[in-house]
Amino acid sequence: MKFLLVLLVLVLGLWLLFGRKRLPPPSNPGAGRSGKTPTATMVACARCGLNLPQSDAVLDDQGRSYCGQEHRDVGPR
Repeated sequence: MKFLLVLLVLVLGLWLLFGRKRLPPPSNPGAGRSGKTPTATMVACARCGLNLPQSDAVLDDQGRSYCGQEHRDVGPR
């Protein structure tokens, strides 16, 4: 019985040591902040001040940005 327990612990230890796939370390940890990815231009809603990407904004006739159709219908503060 002791032999089986020792064998089980040994197999479990070897599996934990060698069985897992190890991830390679990142080659350049600061690469995500290097400015290579395009950033969206942010605008503020003229009604509530919510910041949102310009591509998601709803514009009125004067070119003011709103977060949705409801705030566009109400108008600026």
